Amino acid sequence: MDTERVAPEPHRYTVCAYEDVSIKEFYKGVFSDVYIFFHPFIKPVTIDPKLFSSETNIDKFQIINHCEMVTWKEFLVLSGMKSFEELDIGLRTRILGLKEEYENKEFKEIINTVIEKENLLPPTEGMLPELLINNLLGAIKKEKYDWIWVGDEFGTERKLEYIDDLIDQDTLARHNLFTHDNSILITTHWDSHFSMICSDDKKKIDRIIERCNLEGFYSDDYTEIYWSVRNTYKG
Repeated sequence: MDTERVAPEPHRYTVCAYEDVSIKEFYKGVFSDVYIFFHPFIKPVTIDPKLFSSETNIDKFQIINHCEMVTWKEFLVLSGMKSFEELDIGLRTRILGLKEEYENKEFKEIINTVIEKENLLPPTEGMLPELLINNLLGAIKKEKYDWIWVGDEFGTERKLEYIDDLIDQDTLARHNLFTHDNSILITTHWDSHFSMICSDDKKKIDRIIERCNLEGFYSDDYTEIYWSVRNTYKG
């Protein structure tokens, strides 16, 4: 007789917080502070933007060397949108990432119009942006780490990588990065345009934010993965 196989819960220092629960509650007892940082819009400068919509494989170094970042704050100015919440909802609507009652097609169309007018590419969702990966890895190195674990979203697989190799090559295939002493986690929700830095040492997070010039905000006790929806529709 077959026995039902039930996998154990993943170690929370290796995975992204679950939806519909407070992020800080999910990491309680593991990490005390969580910083949400936005994935920037991409502005091709010395590369043909049409290549991004073709079958051409654009690597990390082409993006780093030939594109610039446009922050969410800068996009708000370009678009006339009023808040990060509006922008996040519009981005989620573009990728069909919200229930119909939370979608906002007006925000989506505003984003599409500005992207076309300003020759921009939208932020990546579900993965660390190429424009930030090397900065983040370099900032972790400065915290006295030479190696980092790279894990899958379910906490079932992990590989120990030498940080310099990840910086010098374009081989980062997964986007849960955590240190060997379990003190820093960088994780990305699969359907979101932002990532999170989690730690029990806020000073470490602050140093990474400063070194990488990240844009975002610290989670409070009520912040969830769908923070923009909760702030806009649920109060």
